[in-house]
Amino acid sequence: MLIFTVKLGFKPIFMKLNHLFRLPLLLFFLALYSVQAQNHSDGSYTTVITGFDWGPGVNKVILAPTLKTEKLVATDFEVMVSRSSDIATISTSTRSGKREVIQAFASDSSGNPDAKGQYTTLLFSVAPNNPLGSPIQYYRGQSSGGNIWIDYAMTIVHVPTQAVWHTENNRIIPIVDDFDTSGTYTQGVIKLTYASFMPKTKQAKIPLIIWLHGGGEGGTDPTIPIIANKAYNYAAPEIQRHFNGAAVLAPQTPTRWMHGVTTAYTRGQEDDIYHKALIGLIKNFVKENPTIDSNRIYVGGCSNGGYMTLKLLLENPDYFAAAYISSLAYYNEFVSEKQLLRLKNIPIWFVHAQDDKTTEADKTATPLYKRLKQIKSKNVHYSLFDHVIDVTGQYGGESYHYNGHWSWVYLHDNQVFYDYDNQPVLWKGKPVSIMEWMAAQHK
Repeated sequence: MLIFTVKLGFKPIFMKLNHLFRLPLLLFFLALYSVQAQNHSDGSYTTVITGFDWGPGVNKVILAPTLKTEKLVATDFEVMVSRSSDIATISTSTRSGKREVIQAFASDSSGNPDAKGQYTTLLFSVAPNNPLGSPIQYYRGQSSGGNIWIDYAMTIVHVPTQAVWHTENNRIIPIVDDFDTSGTYTQGVIKLTYASFMPKTKQAKIPLIIWLHGGGEGGTDPTIPIIANKAYNYAAPEIQRHFNGAAVLAPQTPTRWMHGVTTAYTRGQEDDIYHKALIGLIKNFVKENPTIDSNRIYVGGCSNGGYMTLKLLLENPDYFAAAYISSLAYYNEFVSEKQLLRLKNIPIWFVHAQDDKTTEADKTATPLYKRLKQIKSKNVHYSLFDHVIDVTGQYGGESYHYNGHWSWVYLHDNQVFYDYDNQPVLWKGKPVSIMEWMAAQHK
C-alpha cells in the first residue's frame, strides 16, 4: 500500500491505493494538477533597464516560461510597480502606479523576439516625464547626494489566466553589463572607484576614451556614472566604429570633482582634492592595459566632470590627445593668461547650451573659447546650442526642451557637428561629428 498527497488548489486529498491501481490513478491526479497549474507561473521575471537621454528606464520585463496561451495581447497584462528607498525620499505620486504595456511577444531568455521562444517579453512605454519607469532616484542629503539605485518591484498579471509574476530573479542592462565595474584606485586618503570597458578588436593598440561624470553621479557605485546620463554609449557600436574599437574609462568620485580644499565647491578659484588622485588612476589604468595607445587618450566630462577635464588639461597639458567638454563648470575668470597658454595646442571641443542656468555659458565656455581663439589656438571648437532638445524625435523633437544644463545629451548621442560660427567643423576638408573629429586626433 502507498499513501501520498495531491494538492488541488489548497485542498489536500489523501488516498490509499493498492499496487494494482497505484500508477494509473497517480498519473490521473498528476494530469489534473498539471491542467490547473499550466497557466500559473513560478512568479519570477527578469528586469531589462535601458539608458535613455534623460536617464535609465525599465522598458522591458521577461516573464518566466510558464504562460500557456495561443495569443499574446499587450492589453491582457496588468503591471503595477512599487518604487522605494531607505535613503532617498520618493514622492507619493511617483512611489507606485501602473505601467503601460505597449507590446507583448514570445522571446528567448534575453528578451529577443522569437516566435518559438518559451519566454514572454513585455515592452513598456517610457518617457522623460514618466518617473514610474525610473529605477534610480536623485536625493540630496546633509553631507552627500546624487542618483542612487532604488528598490524597483513589479507585479505582473495575465488577466485571462490570472497568472502572476512578482519576484525579480535577474536584471539585464544592455552595454552596461559589458563594463567591469569593480575598479578601485587609492592614493593617500583618496579612494576612487571606476568602470571600464575593453573592446573586442584585433588592433595591437587601441585609443582610450575617458568620461568624467557630473555632480549627480558621485558615490561608490560605478554603474551610476555610466547609466545615469547614458555615458555607457561610448562603448556602443555607433560610437566605437569611429575608433575601430576603443577602451572606455569612467572614474567616480565619492563626493564631487569640484570638492575644494577649503570650500564645498571650487570653480577654479582654488584646488580641488581629487585631481592628483585622478591622474594617478588614469596613468595606472594605462599601465595595466598595455594595448592602450598612449598617443590617443581622450578626456571629457560634463558639469563637475567638465571642470575636472579642464583641470586635468591645465595640470597635464602634454598627456591628452584631445578633450570634449560639456556644460563646463570651470569659471573663465579663474584661468590665468599663463594657464591659457597651456591649453593653446590641445585639441578641445566645447559643448554648451545658452539656456543653461546651472553653468552659465557666458561665465564659462564662451569667454574661454574666445580667449583661445585670440591666442591662435588652431584646433579648438565650440558648439553653443540654444536649447537641449529631444534629438531622437520621439518626444517632440525641437519642440521638446530638456533642462538647459543637459548639453551632454548631444555628446552621448554624437549629435555635435557645428562650430561657434554655425559652420560645420571640417577635418581634412570633410564635415565631421565630434566623435569622428576626436578619433582623428593624435598627441
